[in-house]
Amino acid sequence: MTARNEKQKRQEKLSALLEQNPLYTDEDLSRLLKVSLSTIRLDRALMGVPELRERTRQMAERAVSRLRSLKQEEFIGELLGLEPNIWALSTLQTTKEMAFRHTNQVWDQYIYAQASTLAIAVVEADLVVVTAFRGRYSAPAIVGDRLVARAKVGVHEGSKYIVSVHTTVNDREIYVGRFIVKALSSADGGTAADDGATAGGASKRSE
Repeated sequence: MTARNEKQKRQEKLSALLEQNPLYTDEDLSRLLKVSLSTIRLDRALMGVPELRERTRQMAERAVSRLRSLKQEEFIGELLGLEPNIWALSTLQTTKEMAFRHTNQVWDQYIYAQASTLAIAVVEADLVVVTAFRGRYSAPAIVGDRLVARAKVGVHEGSKYIVSVHTTVNDREIYVGRFIVKALSSADGGTAADDGATAGGASKRSE
């Protein structure tokens, strides 16, 4: 294989990795592609791919501009990707204030809040509520962890959507949630009492 072909294939792999996970650092890419940091940075420059900080800033701006079902200040975490009614991506940097007293373990309520607001955000409507949910925690989050949540819309019937959310830390899954959310119209009067949900998101019952 010529040097030119090798370079082209490496850049194709780099592009595929960033499409799979746009939050990969240069160090991650260097490790995954088994090349030096300088090679990764040169490839990015030649491909017109900005560094992680600039990349996430651009992603966040695009995502927030598409956000309809929540105000930005109501969202838990940082919204980084949003294709309405298809998928969404967010991160949450954990801090000491999120931990159980005298421990470094993050309260599960923060993991749920990030997931539920992402499930609401992915639906394109003026008001969306969670009517039921089922969640499973498979590992704890520790102070300092960055939680990456990915939402995907599944079945959609009328105003109801089934949204799955997977939360990871360093590609290790710690939470999986299945949310049933409902898009409300003005005809609903802004409430979802019949569905047992509360406006603004969190359900009063689990599925």
